[in-house]
Amino acid sequence: MNYEEAVDYLYARLPMFTRDGASAFKKDLTNTYRLCEAIGNPQNRFKCIHIAGTNGKGSTSHMLAASLQAAGYKTGLYTSPHLLDFRERIRINGSMIPRDAVADFVSANQSLIEIIQPSFFEVTVAMAFSYFAEEQVDIVVVETGLGGRLDSTNIVMPLLSVITNIGYDHTHMLGNTLQEIAMEKAGIIKPGVPVVVGEWQQDVADIFKRFAVENGSSLVFASDQWQIDAIGKDSGLLHLKTLHRYSDDERTYALDLTGSYQAKNLPGVLCAVDELRKQGFSISDTTVQYALKHVQRLTGLMGRWQTLSTDPLIICDTGHNIDGWREVLANIAAIAYHELHIVIGVMRDKDLEQMLPLLPRDTHYYFCQVDMPRALPAAELHEIATHFGLQGEVFDRVSDAVMAARESALSSDLIFIGGSTFIVADALLAMGFSA
Repeated sequence: MNYEEAVDYLYARLPMFTRDGASAFKKDLTNTYRLCEAIGNPQNRFKCIHIAGTNGKGSTSHMLAASLQAAGYKTGLYTSPHLLDFRERIRINGSMIPRDAVADFVSANQSLIEIIQPSFFEVTVAMAFSYFAEEQVDIVVVETGLGGRLDSTNIVMPLLSVITNIGYDHTHMLGNTLQEIAMEKAGIIKPGVPVVVGEWQQDVADIFKRFAVENGSSLVFASDQWQIDAIGKDSGLLHLKTLHRYSDDERTYALDLTGSYQAKNLPGVLCAVDELRKQGFSISDTTVQYALKHVQRLTGLMGRWQTLSTDPLIICDTGHNIDGWREVLANIAAIAYHELHIVIGVMRDKDLEQMLPLLPRDTHYYFCQVDMPRALPAAELHEIATHFGLQGEVFDRVSDAVMAARESALSSDLIFIGGSTFIVADALLAMGFSA
């Protein structure tokens, strides 16, 4: 197979959660273990950090990868889903896996795939781990796809486990309470492996403490260690002042990821860096400051409070659950604009009864959908939204919705695009962005 044939085969042949929903989620690690064992257990041939959480795990993964890369380490990064190019999921020092490497892996293992019948995600995990092992990386930052305990990435034995926070998302698979969801995320905690939990949350803190004790793992709640104060934004940077609560360590960081919610992610990153230093990694404060100022350039991250245009101002964000929308709306509230336009689409499994009441009524809405079975049709979203006083037009394609918003907006207006990672992906394509 060539690259295009290999990717088409993966999409057409394998169950895919982002497209098909819960039916593609395998509730055990058997397939992943079988795949990796057949290709020589590559997950045992590199060091890694394992990251889970409801929100912020993507930003945290990229910030840690940028810090390690800037410190001179050959750094692998596995994330999901991708926005514009399948190869975004698998990177070394910011560079995507070569097209030939994807084609070679699928071609070499096609018969194995036919026998085991894995999901799309299970194959991409095996592909990533194989690539990182072959390239002899110094360390890999591995982001879970969904949950933790049963996520395909959970076959690794990391140097450090990081859990960003717990919120309501994918409740039909992970549980209907924060405690049930926390137990799934806590499933990445391994015997003797240190754990950093980004945010202390009263409802779930005891669960992480119990898992850590049972596994003999040291546990740090990062929000207890670092106080973060927002200084402001300028020149495309978010300025944050940090103060360690138990020392005189005070620092200032300028982040190119400018969403205000990064103030919640930063403590976890700093605690993770401190733990890596204890394990022998050489990462200076100056290096971390440089890395956090250049995350997008170093790692290729897109879609996190990203400015797509300035006339009018167009911003997109991949936040797609209740907590994510709260953060998005807080960021919108901090911007001066004349009128607000929101291009929005969602997946069928989102809790609209909780989400839609959060959204402002005095806004122009452009309801749209992506071309996948899991997407909620724009007409259905519009119908539900009207019950909450949200008015707007319906579009079959994201590109049409973006075009209509741009034609309607004045230069003093704000257009926000979001509701789903896949809405953001289609919008990026419509506006000429590439991976």
